[in-house]
Amino acid sequence: MDEELRKKLFEILKDKRLLEVMKHLRKANVDYGKSIMLNTKIPIQEVVDLLDQLEKLGLIERVHGATLKNTEAKFKLSKEVHKHHTYYTLTREGDHLLRQLDEKELIKAYIDLVKSDQFALDILKVADEVNADHALTYSKLLHKPLEEVTPKLEELERMGLLEEAQAKIIKFRERRSKPKKETRTHHKYYGLSRVGELVVREMKRQGLIPK
Repeated sequence: MDEELRKKLFEILKDKRLLEVMKHLRKANVDYGKSIMLNTKIPIQEVVDLLDQLEKLGLIERVHGATLKNTEAKFKLSKEVHKHHTYYTLTREGDHLLRQLDEKELIKAYIDLVKSDQFALDILKVADEVNADHALTYSKLLHKPLEEVTPKLEELERMGLLEEAQAKIIKFRERRSKPKKETRTHHKYYGLSRVGELVVREMKRQGLIPK
């Protein structure tokens, strides 16, 4: 991946939803905001903002013309539709980025993005150790004020390296810092996402995070 495209990759990895929209457009070929919302479950106003960001980056573009065939817009059921919405498709550069973005390249890009951010590395290390916990626990373990820790947790969640634990009850083996056998989740619990686990594993191998 060339340097210019890699810079754009760093931009979209700062918000995992940008990559979700691009991947959807790759499947759909051509699509519009409301349909993207229904397929990605991202609220419509956020979809509009994400499309605007991707267009400014040159990774998607608007589709011109009065009608579309369903061979172009794969999520359309009718053979031909009149365009009542603004439709988008990947640019050649956007398609090229996705074609080169395999798991190995994705992990490498995430590491390059966070390796100089010691605060982020510390949080990822704690997330690996506790598995799932709320912001106050991260704050105590890192010896940092909650008002500093919470925004960083949200930033890493937005990037897709952390995710919210969905279960209403987290068992002891899942939340390692909790002495009880199980605990009800009255707070938002943060843990590593799948890609976050892969990134931390590779950073340990490289010595960026202690084993």
